[in-house]
Amino acid sequence: MNQESEQDKDIRQGPDEDNGMHDGDQDLGLHAQVEMLKAELEQLQAQTLLERADLENQRKRMAREIETARRFANERLLSEMLQVFDSLEAGLASAAEDDPLRAGVELTLRQLGKVTATFGLTEVAPAPGDAFDPERHQAMSMSAVEGIPPGAVAQLFQKGYVLNERLLRPAMVVVAPS
Repeated sequence: MNQESEQDKDIRQGPDEDNGMHDGDQDLGLHAQVEMLKAELEQLQAQTLLERADLENQRKRMAREIETARRFANERLLSEMLQVFDSLEAGLASAAEDDPLRAGVELTLRQLGKVTATFGLTEVAPAPGDAFDPERHQAMSMSAVEGIPPGAVAQLFQKGYVLNERLLRPAMVVVAPS
């Protein structure tokens, strides 16, 4: 039993004894592992940074979407209210100045305007001579009117409305020809 296999010698020698690997080779192997682990750590840190940035962007996007939803939550209701404004204004236009109901309709219209303004609804009602704004006005026709510069609003047919800077309905106008 004097003959031992090479494997048995290696097992008996243990890690401190020479088993064919030099200390320099071990150092190189450990150094390579350390470098590999450092590279992996850097990659994981970069990935974590990207994921954090992505989460922050998602949080900001959700906050913007929630704010937009809040600002325009009443858009449908207020769009329907435009018909009420039109009806009250038509009633005022046809009512006689001495009609006792006129004061009540005017008061109702003012109160309705105040309430809807608190939710961000504003009128678009250009006066004759105001510049035509294609973003907020819809030209229904052209008509030459004395004292109105070319390309300006000559007459207002129907008021328009804006909800928190979003156009709900353009003002319908007559424009002076260029």
